[in-house]
Amino acid sequence: MGNDEGSKRSKARRGRRETARVANAHMHVPYITRKIRPYDLLDEESLTAIEAASERIMCEIGFEFRDDPETVRLFREAGADVTETSIDVWHLKFEPGMIRQIMSTAPSRFTQHARNPAKTVEIGGDATVLAPSYGSPFVMDLDKGRRYGTIEDFENFVKLAYSSPWLHHSGGTICEPTDLPVNKRHLDMVYAHLKYSDRAFLGSITAPERAEDSIDMARIVFGADFVDKNCVIMGNFNTTSPLVIDGVTSAGIRAYAAAGQGSIHLPFLLGGAVAPLTMAGAVAQNLAESLVSAAITQLVRPGAPAIIASFLCTMDMRSGSPTFGTPEPALGSLVMGQLARRLNLPLRCAGSFTTSKLPDAQAMSQSVMSLMSAIQSGGNYQLHSAGYLDGLLSMSYEKFMLDTDMLGAAHAYYRGIEVNEDTLGLEALAEGGPGAHMFGTAHTMRHYQSAFWDSALDDNQPWETWDETGGADMATRANRGWKKALADYQAPALDEGIDQGLRDFMAKKKAQVEDGWY
Repeated sequence: MGNDEGSKRSKARRGRRETARVANAHMHVPYITRKIRPYDLLDEESLTAIEAASERIMCEIGFEFRDDPETVRLFREAGADVTETSIDVWHLKFEPGMIRQIMSTAPSRFTQHARNPAKTVEIGGDATVLAPSYGSPFVMDLDKGRRYGTIEDFENFVKLAYSSPWLHHSGGTICEPTDLPVNKRHLDMVYAHLKYSDRAFLGSITAPERAEDSIDMARIVFGADFVDKNCVIMGNFNTTSPLVIDGVTSAGIRAYAAAGQGSIHLPFLLGGAVAPLTMAGAVAQNLAESLVSAAITQLVRPGAPAIIASFLCTMDMRSGSPTFGTPEPALGSLVMGQLARRLNLPLRCAGSFTTSKLPDAQAMSQSVMSLMSAIQSGGNYQLHSAGYLDGLLSMSYEKFMLDTDMLGAAHAYYRGIEVNEDTLGLEALAEGGPGAHMFGTAHTMRHYQSAFWDSALDDNQPWETWDETGGADMATRANRGWKKALADYQAPALDEGIDQGLRDFMAKKKAQVEDGWY
């Protein structure tokens, strides 16, 4: 193929991408306002039975709290039955309705402010926020394969998330920067979110002092008075299933709540291992664990934002390995959506889950199964929306691009169908009459740029054209896509004084302790 011909085809591909960008511009929003109804899977009798089972878990079986006497004191004063079983270990039981009553002060919808006010998000009600994946120790791409994540990878993913119009939130620990000390890396991660993006983000939760550092860094950017009155940062907290909340978790929850900041309360339930194998039982346990964890926020500061959450997972019964993107947890997400609406609380559930080791057909089929359950559940905050691979062990550059492209399609799906005189399109039929095509009608010309979502990665050319231009598969196109996005990235402006304040804070904190690698 000659250079001129190759150049023409390259320009044609760029032109198609630009057309897709312009055509999709009407769907670029700071967060999604859903126009489709959530799907109600279970009837009233079944939902009542799950809620009753959840209450029995809290009342009859109870929870173990470890290494945090202050949280235990708060629950005791609220009416919990407390038994100290050993040093710094307490068994708590809650009368039916007690936890729900505590949670009655939590907001059904709240605002998380972004550094750029135009990118501030709403969480709850009919609002949905999409965020990247979270927590992988490894990263992966087609060029270098699977390897431990670094701070460079972390910054790259923050930049990619910022560059995508289909994500609304910068996320949190997009991957673990394993080249930095464990006790200091949270500072660099929070700084990356604040420096390389101007969207809302998640702070550190791995130790109470790291949670406090994250909030203090937010205060430098937003101002202490503003942070005291508004949510600008959130923490994502996991229970220790089954039915345990450790002191690091509960103290971190208290830190975010005391500052008036948001928190997500998530059990990771592997059916048959740390939860009942049957989905109804897993959902009941999930509801109990999430509510008890979230209740800590209201004991500390009534009205503090809290999101209940679910991470339901099946298991390969031959090997004991977790399996993701399977149908049973998808159904569980639908039920959690119903339960959250009954409680009038925001929900985080599902994401683009997969156990595939490559950005391939398995990865996307499992991810779509999981993603659609989150959409249909009415979930309000979707972590793990992009990049998730290898059962959450790996953050994939190519999968990130595949997922964000799919999220663009999700935006169109969330919009539903608008029905009015214009969209019914009778004028298009009438203009030419029977037998006439509609390519040039006034109706078509008016709507052609906004009627359909256009993928940035799909190849819809004839086979011959695709073959002549190299026959690239989807993963290869995604590989090109993330490299181009990073090459085109431009950082959002950050006030030099604020930037210096963040750097000074980080330097001071790092100088106070020796590097810790465990």
